[in-house]
Amino acid sequence: MELNLLPRPRSLKILRGTFTLPKHKPLAAIKVVQLNRRSRGDEALASPSEKNLRLLTSSPTNHPEFYALTISKTGVEISFRETGGLRAATATLRQLLREYGRKLPCLKIRDWPDFPRRGVMLDISRGRVPKLETLLDLVEKLADFKINELQLYTEHTFAYRNYKSVWQNWGALTAKEIQILDARCRELGIDLVPNQNSFGHLREFLANPKLKKLGEIAEPYDDPSGEFVRRPTTLAPNHPGTIKFLRELYDELLPNFSSEFFNVGCDETWDLGRGQSKKLCERLGQDKVYLDFLKKIHREVSSRGKTMMFWGDIILKYPKLISQLPKNAVALNWGYEANHPFEREAAQFAKAEIPFYVCPGTSTWQTLVGKHDNALANLKAAATAGKKFGAMGFLITDWGDGGHPQPLAVSWPMFAAGATLAWNSKGFDEGKLIPVLSRDIFGKSKIADAAVDLGFLHKKLGIKAPNETPLGTVIAAPPLEERELFCRNGLKWFAKIPAKKIRTALEEIEKQLKKLNSNHADNSIHSCELTLAARMGTQSCKFMLWQQATAAGKNSEAKRLAQIGIRELKQLQKDFNSYWPQRNKATPKHCAAFLQWRIDDYRRGFIK
Repeated sequence: MELNLLPRPRSLKILRGTFTLPKHKPLAAIKVVQLNRRSRGDEALASPSEKNLRLLTSSPTNHPEFYALTISKTGVEISFRETGGLRAATATLRQLLREYGRKLPCLKIRDWPDFPRRGVMLDISRGRVPKLETLLDLVEKLADFKINELQLYTEHTFAYRNYKSVWQNWGALTAKEIQILDARCRELGIDLVPNQNSFGHLREFLANPKLKKLGEIAEPYDDPSGEFVRRPTTLAPNHPGTIKFLRELYDELLPNFSSEFFNVGCDETWDLGRGQSKKLCERLGQDKVYLDFLKKIHREVSSRGKTMMFWGDIILKYPKLISQLPKNAVALNWGYEANHPFEREAAQFAKAEIPFYVCPGTSTWQTLVGKHDNALANLKAAATAGKKFGAMGFLITDWGDGGHPQPLAVSWPMFAAGATLAWNSKGFDEGKLIPVLSRDIFGKSKIADAAVDLGFLHKKLGIKAPNETPLGTVIAAPPLEERELFCRNGLKWFAKIPAKKIRTALEEIEKQLKKLNSNHADNSIHSCELTLAARMGTQSCKFMLWQQATAAGKNSEAKRLAQIGIRELKQLQKDFNSYWPQRNKATPKHCAAFLQWRIDDYRRGFIK
């Protein structure tokens, strides 16, 4: 017998027979055993049957999240050391109950995780701010995959009282919503970690006239590649108002969270040394200026009783400075390609005795329907390196570059894969994704099957590019005159991909749409989301075929394709706008503006 469990338990033995939980008072049939309880007052939390709680004097393992789950012909017994182990055991039991109902197979499980902290980070700053109901549903499901940390990546989408003009057109999470989410996360054993970028990535704040003076630079400038323009995003570390501004944010944000951690970001400080701090960087060195400002932020975070987390990309450029980091700061070692050098980078933090996470990604951003082959390799590499060098955490990142058009349903296959690798990296079985996702997330096998298969379809186009696929960036490419960073390659792919490959990819996506449409009668939000994402992917293919026809001077064919494209994009706009309020705050203004861009392109004619 093969059990559909994710994460896969470290030790699993199937026994003969079954046990049927009684209909009435089923918890009475579950014996809960706490190992090595240290004090009489330390009661087991969330015990399914506290009256059956008994204590043993020794433990087979010292891991705090160890648990043993035994199902025999006479009942169910859970053994655990600390509350995290009890939560993990009950998560496993819930999966078994969903699979088998009350008639459970007899078995013995002994289990504990590779990483103490296993998290998901969801971008809420690029156009898609989830409703509270969406987030509550998310954490309920993540808990059953043994995720114990959630971060919501924030630039400008917390509802700061004094900065409504910055966030009001984007939607924002309020203090009350965070408090409700934090309380539910605590009940589920999930640490909701506050997240506020504090150095770079502050474009919307620095576009505000009152805050523009705090920017390292005041005006956009050409990237050295000449392909796009950099907008002001980085705080000037030497401006006297910068720390005051951050203090204001921290004092309003942090009281809403119970976590002892705080992620201050500080990644990709592209502007540093180009403006207000130029002379300072020339005198001290850009590396020293960065580290000094990071230490200032650390002092602010520490004074508020929090442990600072920060993205590790900048400090990795200056490895000699890693040893000068505050020893209680946590470095978040991110990288999103299959070949990212996690081993080399993790070794540097480990050598300097800096606590760190490995932070791979879902590869959903700028892909619309996923890039699962890359994501799986990236997740596995992070797990291997993190375990080897003693990472304290594994954070699955899910970004929203290019307006965040991809919905949560697209991310779930890699959430499940990442959660499994974070718990038991050697026990990952890709073949379990579809049956488990079908049972626990999507509700129907064809929806899960489509969600997984869609993430591999980009391979039909024969293009490899970091952080994108043509399926994601063709439709979402910004107007050329805006010279934006994300999805900027989209309008160029038509010249590099043969029409035969485009048509093959289009046919495959349409096959997956048929799967989804066959299940659409269940009115599933996941089916709706995947259908919308796949339809956008088909539009990328059709737009490239139109570009090719126009470039070849096939005017009648181009006109026909444009007419079809305009009609389908208009319907897609209507359907996307109708879907949006079911899951998200504000409007889709920042998330799907590109649908109108492509309509305008069809009307205007060929894009060079």
